[in-house]
Order: sequence, then C-alpha cells, then structure tokens
Amino acid sequence: MMQCWWMVGSLIVFVSGSKIWDVPVSQTQSHATGKLHWEPACQYQLRHLQDGTRIIGVLPPRLEGHWVSTGCEVRPGPEFLTRFYTFYPNRLFKAHQFYYTDPHCRDPSYSLVIKGRLRLRQASWITRGATEAEHYLQKVGIVFHNEKTMKEIASQMNQSCPGFMPTTRAWVPGTLHEVLSAKAGRDCTAAMGFTMHELSLVRLERKYQQQESTVSEELFLGDIHTEKKEQMHYRPTGYQRPLQNAMHHLHPCPACGLIYQADEHHPPILPLVPELPLHLSGKWASIHCEARPAVLFLTRYFTFYGNNQTWEGYYQHYSDPLCNQPTFTIYASGHYTKGVSSSKVKGGTELEFKVTKAKVTPMDRATVLMLNSSDPGTCGENGSWAIGTEQDITQTNGCIVLGIQLPHTEYELFKIEQDVKDRTLLFIGERPTDGSSPDTPAKRPTSYQAPLVQCVGASGVFSTHVNQNHLAMTGNSGGTVLISLPLALLLLLTGFYVF
Repeated sequence: MMQCWWMVGSLIVFVSGSKIWDVPVSQTQSHATGKLHWEPACQYQLRHLQDGTRIIGVLPPRLEGHWVSTGCEVRPGPEFLTRFYTFYPNRLFKAHQFYYTDPHCRDPSYSLVIKGRLRLRQASWITRGATEAEHYLQKVGIVFHNEKTMKEIASQMNQSCPGFMPTTRAWVPGTLHEVLSAKAGRDCTAAMGFTMHELSLVRLERKYQQQESTVSEELFLGDIHTEKKEQMHYRPTGYQRPLQNAMHHLHPCPACGLIYQADEHHPPILPLVPELPLHLSGKWASIHCEARPAVLFLTRYFTFYGNNQTWEGYYQHYSDPLCNQPTFTIYASGHYTKGVSSSKVKGGTELEFKVTKAKVTPMDRATVLMLNSSDPGTCGENGSWAIGTEQDITQTNGCIVLGIQLPHTEYELFKIEQDVKDRTLLFIGERPTDGSSPDTPAKRPTSYQAPLVQCVGASGVFSTHVNQNHLAMTGNSGGTVLISLPLALLLLLTGFYVF
C-alpha cells in the first residue's frame, strides 16, 4: 500500500531579533527508525510546506495595511461573511464586515463598519506564537441591504436598547445607522451579538515562495466561540480563517480584489461557485499546522473508503504553533453514515461518524508520565507507556485522561470545495470551543475547521494503518523537547478531538 506521510508543517525554528524564522525540513530526513518518505502525490499537493517555502512569524506583528478575506467565511450560527480590515500606523483601525444570507456570499444582508484603536501588548502565554492585544471601539455603523434583515435587527434593538430607534420606520435600507458611539456614550451592538474580541489575539505569518519568487502575508485573528451565548465574553485561544494582505497575497485570489474594492454601501458579490457532491473516498491531509482552542496544535491525515463507508485517521498533536515538537499521536478508525443535506447550514452535509478503534503513541516525556499515571484499566496497559511506542486503547474503552471514549459517535458537518488552484478541499465541522465532542444532534457543528486537501483519490479496501515509528520526528525520540505539553494542559482535553 502506498503511504502518505503527514508531517505537514514540520519546520525548524531559528530566532533572530524580533522574528521567528521557520525553515522547512527537507523532504527526506533521518531519525532513529529510518527515513520519512512522502507519497509523490501528497508531496506534490503539499510541497509548498516542505520544499522552497520559508515562513516568518513576525513578533511583534506589523499590522499596518489592508487585510481581506480570501473567500466566503462561515462562522458559528451559521453566519456567512467576508472581512476587510485596515490598520493604520497610529494604532487606529477601520474594519468592514459584510454579512450574507447564503454560503457563497452573493446575497448581502447587512454591512458593518467598525472604527477604533488597537494596542498590541505582550506575547501570549496561553497560545504560543500569538500576541495579545486590547481594542477600543469608537464607532460602529450598520447598513442594511434587504428589508427582512432590517426589520429583524430593528426589533432586537428596540427590545434590548429601548429608545434608540422608536419605530422600524426610522431604519432605511442603504443608509448608515450608527449603533455605537463612544463619544455619545451609546452602545446598542449587544442586540446583534456583536463583538470584536477577535482582535484580542493576533498572529502574523509571512511566507516566501522561493520557486515562484513571491511573498504573501497572512493575519490570524482570534476564534469565535461556537456557542452564541458565550461569544460576548469569550477571550480567544485559537484562530479564525486567516486574512491576507491585499498587497501581498497568494495568487490567484479572485475574491481578494472584489473585497478590497468594497465598502459598507457596496458589499462584494463573490463569483458563483458550484456546489460539489460529497465524494469522500481517498486520502486527505492538513494543508498547514492547525491551531485549536485550549492551546492545541495538530495535523490531520484521513483515508475514507466509500465502498464500505469506513474511515481511518491520524491526529498528530504538537506543543508548538509550527507543528515541529510532537507530543502524541492518535490513530482512530470506524465507519460513517450516508450524508444528508443540512437544513441549518446551507451547502453543508450532515453525517454520523462512529469511532470503534483507537491507538495512542506518546511522543514526549510529559505525555508518557501522564499516561503511566492514569488509573489501571482506564487507558491501555497501565505503567507500560514509552516514547514512540504505540498502544491500543480499544480494550479499555478509550483513554479517560485524554478524554477518549470508545465506542463513540459524532454528529458531523462536511462540505467539499475546489479552490482556484483546482485542488479539492474537504471542510469538516468545527470542534466545540469548550473542548467537548459533538456527540448529540444538538451539538452538531454550524461552522468549519481549516480545510484538508485531497492528495490521493479513491482507494480500495481498508488499509493497515501507518507505522507510528515513521511519524516520530528528529530530536524527539527519547529526548527532551524545548517545550513539552504540560499535564495540566492535556487535562483540558475533555473531548475526543476526532476531526
């Protein structure tokens, strides 16, 4: 069987002044057990992470400039939107958020224009590689683009902010209405559930494509809590889909120019994108190192078998935002149901996933210590865990200390898209921010994680999973990593992070 190793985002870090220089590892690297080899198809799809790309994490981040969405974004709810943020040298910012009724961002409902001041503070002690910030809102205005949305929000305003708008007649589509004014001491944004807490956490990455001689910049802002009632006071520990510098973005990007030219009165109408059927068969891998709330960094690699609707996956967890220092790997497998179109999230498909088997491989000493300290019969063979050695935890019905329960059912949300580079992308439902699992229909996701890229098409029968020794990385087998995932942090894993 061909194997597609998923050491995605494996980079060596050099610190120079105020910058973190992330230099890619070579395609083939020796370690204690042999060499890492990419399947050619997967290497081709992901080579920008492994070959000829240099990533710079800029600390402190330099935000001055224009930043735009690269496509239609989906927030929990669901909410469909695009963003256009401008940061000025004097710490002032102006942000546009364009909201839509459809998942393709072609039917605008209303636009927000937000003005304020942003102050960068210290590097985050919670989310490695991020910078904490404080924001102060001066003005927030809203422009409605359809009558229905205007009446719904006007009704909410009149209930929670009495006297602000006496009747719905005062609201006029196409007119800018001020809903927050620091100078006037008026703030009615709570009626819409509006916050800008995403500005509390900032990460800036600069990427150099040596082969194409291009430079791009991505701005990661704080994540949005998956529970609506928690969003008003949530302090982010993860990220949203990144914005790209309007002057230095990945090409091609049809949406970037449209969003850059837009304003609150003229929201961008993105190009029509055909909805693709959900064909899961094949192999899918992370495009980059992924960050999750509760300070988790990981890469994912899945194989789906459409002939018998079974699946298997790897979740390689790391202690750093570059996915260079592995802490543990979870291998899981099971089966899934036939999907049905989601009535709540347009363009999405609802499925149920059953996890019936799982194995864990600790990659650092902190994880080994934690697993060996677990109660007998709750996580594999007690006291026998060792770095780089895989254990089956199916017989103990999972691993309590890692929050893994077997058998386990998850209610999921999937969709497939094709990007401008003709790559097939798989979006899987966003994990609950509180670290739990979508184990009931009511907890089914309404937004998506970072996409996976298809690196191999449909395959045959259920495979024997990848030898975990090949997933170990140089400098981490039996050695001490720079920063290990602490015991207290691992205990935050109250749910099985399957997807």
